[in-house]
Amino acid sequence: MSETYVECLVARKSSMLMTFLKFFLIMMAVVLLLFGVGTGYVAALILGIVAGVGAYFATMNADIEYEYLYVDKEISVDKVLAKSKRKKAGTYSVEQMEIFAPLNSHRLDSYRNRDTKTVDYSSGIESQPERRYMMVCNGGIRVILEPNEALIKAVQTVAPRKVFTD
Repeated sequence: MSETYVECLVARKSSMLMTFLKFFLIMMAVVLLLFGVGTGYVAALILGIVAGVGAYFATMNADIEYEYLYVDKEISVDKVLAKSKRKKAGTYSVEQMEIFAPLNSHRLDSYRNRDTKTVDYSSGIESQPERRYMMVCNGGIRVILEPNEALIKAVQTVAPRKVFTD
């Protein structure tokens, strides 16, 4: 049995809010810790530590990448936080997939009005021509991906009637 293995990495566009929050919390942590150490004010030290912890989490969530992994009729999506921590975001079977088409394709018109959960694992950047694809699964979920050509071809070889590239 031959297994197909394709890997694709997509960087998410960083939001201005998270970037601002990251720098604001870092500055607040530094100022409060210096103030607390200089004056001996314990509340400033505690607030500085809390701001430092908040800055850590804001830094982790400001730099997000998604890794798509296709192995043996299954697409796995991992969320990479700040290029250091990996979380499993989801696993989707190609056999359970209804359609896989570009986001602006007319073939998705009948799926747009469904009341289903939409999960976005793309870069968040609208481009021309559209590089983002939508995968609709039988479980009532719409997944937005930004695959490369190798991933599209791998899925198309397994499910040629469900994959469209128009």
